[in-house]
Amino acid sequence: MGEALVELIGVEHSYRTKGGAVPALGPLDLRVEPGEFVVVVGPSGSGKSTFLRVVSGFEHPSGGAVRLLGRTPVPGRDVGVVFQQPRLFPWQTVGGNIGTALRWAGVARADRPQRTVELLDQVGLGSLGPRRTWEISGGQQQRVAIARALAAQPRLLLMDEPFAALDAMTRERLQEDVRSLTDDATRGVVFVTHSVDEAVFLASRIVVLTDRPGRIALDLPVPLPRTGVSADELRGSAEYAALRGEVATAVRSVAA
Repeated sequence: MGEALVELIGVEHSYRTKGGAVPALGPLDLRVEPGEFVVVVGPSGSGKSTFLRVVSGFEHPSGGAVRLLGRTPVPGRDVGVVFQQPRLFPWQTVGGNIGTALRWAGVARADRPQRTVELLDQVGLGSLGPRRTWEISGGQQQRVAIARALAAQPRLLLMDEPFAALDAMTRERLQEDVRSLTDDATRGVVFVTHSVDEAVFLASRIVVLTDRPGRIALDLPVPLPRTGVSADELRGSAEYAALRGEVATAVRSVAA
């Protein structure tokens, strides 16, 4: 086994309140390998978003250790983050948002226009570079956010319920696009969701967290094919239904 993209060792996290410490997470032990698409699912309050903040380096765990490529995580280094809301710069164009991310990533000025085009093509927005962010739909805005997160060519992409506010049809289209992000075997994705269907469709591996404090109740590899089958065929298969039932039962159990 080579170096993990992410390794959590006995990780715990609590929040301080006037009434004392409130445990939110852990203890957790978890490895995420290159090429994995790990979906973390669990009831509200299970610590899913806390888990992402700790992995990204935005928060330091109260106990245990997090290693990103063998070192303590540093926000913005080797990791891209996509939030529930796109958080785009409204005073910039779509292309300008990507260009700013490329500048932060240290990409040479002369190379930014071509990289911007490539990133927008990658998320299906090739013609929208000159548009203002408020002129495009919510689903398109989230695609821009994904392109921006990919600008630095991160080894790890963290996604915190990025499709939660979208309509069902847009959500399914984006799921189909995002599922291919681990075609690059050097990259890993950790995706947080409340949706069992989303977890089963996207994941190469599903982690179910218990109610607070979030611990691992189920760590399940997903045997469904990732190529050679359409999204409709996959969602309609008996294997998909069986896996969905298993994960849904686990989520209901920990919520109870």
